[in-house]
Amino acid sequence: MIKITLPDGSFRQYEKGTTSLQIAQSISEGLARNVLAAEVDGQVWDATRSIEKDAHVRLLTWNDQDGKATFWHSSAHLMAEALEALYPGTKFGIGPAIETGFYYDVDFGDRNFSSDDFKKIEDKMLELARTKAVYVRQEVSKADAEAYFVEKGDEYKLDLIKDLEDGTITFYTQGNFTDLCRGPHIPNTGFIKAIKLTNVAGAYWRGDESRKQLTRIYGVTFPKAGELADYLKMIEEAKKRDHRKLGKELELFTFSEKVGMGLPLWLPKGAALRQKLIDFLQRAQIRSGYEPVITPHIGHKNLYVTSGHYEKYGADSFQPIKTPQEGEEFFLKPMNCPHHCEIYKTKPRSYKDLPVRFAEFGTVYRYEQSGELHGLTRVRGFTQDDAHLFCRPDQVKDEFKKVIDLVLYVFKALGFDSYTAQISLRDPENKSKYIGTEENWLLAEAAIVEAAEEKGLDTVVELGEAAFYGPKLDFMVKDALGRKWQLGTIQVDYNLPDRFELEYTGSDNQKHRPVMIHRAPFGSLERFVAVLIEHCAGEFPLWLIPEQFIVLPVSEKYEEYAKKLLESLNNTDIRGLIDLRDEKVGRKIRDAEVKKIPYMLIVGEKEVENGTVSVRKHGEGDLGSMTAEAFQTQLTKEITI
Repeated sequence: MIKITLPDGSFRQYEKGTTSLQIAQSISEGLARNVLAAEVDGQVWDATRSIEKDAHVRLLTWNDQDGKATFWHSSAHLMAEALEALYPGTKFGIGPAIETGFYYDVDFGDRNFSSDDFKKIEDKMLELARTKAVYVRQEVSKADAEAYFVEKGDEYKLDLIKDLEDGTITFYTQGNFTDLCRGPHIPNTGFIKAIKLTNVAGAYWRGDESRKQLTRIYGVTFPKAGELADYLKMIEEAKKRDHRKLGKELELFTFSEKVGMGLPLWLPKGAALRQKLIDFLQRAQIRSGYEPVITPHIGHKNLYVTSGHYEKYGADSFQPIKTPQEGEEFFLKPMNCPHHCEIYKTKPRSYKDLPVRFAEFGTVYRYEQSGELHGLTRVRGFTQDDAHLFCRPDQVKDEFKKVIDLVLYVFKALGFDSYTAQISLRDPENKSKYIGTEENWLLAEAAIVEAAEEKGLDTVVELGEAAFYGPKLDFMVKDALGRKWQLGTIQVDYNLPDRFELEYTGSDNQKHRPVMIHRAPFGSLERFVAVLIEHCAGEFPLWLIPEQFIVLPVSEKYEEYAKKLLESLNNTDIRGLIDLRDEKVGRKIRDAEVKKIPYMLIVGEKEVENGTVSVRKHGEGDLGSMTAEAFQTQLTKEITI
């Protein structure tokens, strides 16, 4: 017999070889019908896989993220089976679950493929799903795995197998399809009731632009048809909120092929919005004891060799900038932190001077592959609201908690009310990916866990998501459509102070290393603005909007009154403009609504006679007449942070 401990701490005895699905059946048949996979001693397994020893088991359903991921990964295999049936000879790369569904990279050979083919693939997938084919796991030797795919003629699977160790390789088979896969998978295809293929794109094999471009097919599946209907409604709403579409309509930003892919150009209204965000955070930072600094857009190669960024990212970054001096190389700045370390070193520091807090809105550059670029959310040049705190070890937790307060202040001011704090730690199975001593990592990880707990944050722990130099706390924000975005981040770093030989003189008159905290409440201005646009559908908080009102004269003879009104209001702490086009006022109102300008001030004969304005609010309609002073007072009250 084996002892199975459940999440509530209770335990049960089962025969050796029992599966998680059988455990679910012993609890409730209703539960068993919904179990997709199981977490066994911290690893996600097939619900049908035998458990041979005492274990902690958590049953996973559609309501668990790992349950969804298993469902979607199994759906990728189902799609591959459908593709193989419809297009014999198709070769397959990788087919993982992603945050909202799955994709599979495939090689169709000489066949042309487009979204026009989606319907017949969806129909075939549903046909195969109804067979309730079981996903069968099989351990295979490396030699047998290679022989199988040599016979099948799939060079992509052979390329994957060569990196695997003998004794670690598994195949999964459902119906007539067998794939190289570590799993896990749902019990059978019958769980998949609703299917939608969503997109098709190109993707270089293994992300290498020198290798063949495959066809990447995206899809999403659900256990109930109603959930697909809800998802499609959400997608339609997301299209309306797409920051690329609204950014163009609201005249916030643009891109130019001549300037370069992934390098945004901020238009006047976007620049004004961006500057308001900077001013807002700058004021909060100065109140919290931060000192603004400015660093160059480039740095000597040796700076990034010292920091470790060159070793980790050099090959995937923009290539060196060579100077006329033989052997001298510079890099476009990929990170601000090495520069801030050098600022710290400009003078001796005492324990009484710490913490030192340097803040910079610093633009950095990272080479993203062209296929990965996406509006403002994935760019090659972006501005971080970056700050680095240098403190004593005994100050780390308190400083970390103060940064949490700052991040939450930003979220509250901008209407992000739903978020989870993700504690990102090392991968315990692959510590070679990280720099620094075991002792420092343990100290840093403990500081983050304790600070998050003391601030009462809703947290999840993710292994393997730490930065190479230290653990971090990432804020995963839910937008108005329920989508998750990673925004603010805070990181504890014992390693860069070592690499840059940073010091302070302690109370014992000895030299000590400071601890470094990296933090960016916005993350990057570009990504933050993109998420904010989609979260509020372009209807920004009133304090942030570049144009809070627009004056609309009914005809040319009321323009002088309109101009004086605008001048009077703009002399206060509110911002507006005037529409002097030779258009009917109805057209002016419609255009102002499209541009999401919060208030429209209509002036005609009646308003001129009474010294008033007729006020309309975006999305609400007429608010009636009032004096300019009353409108200014009302607007000022609304502009609160």
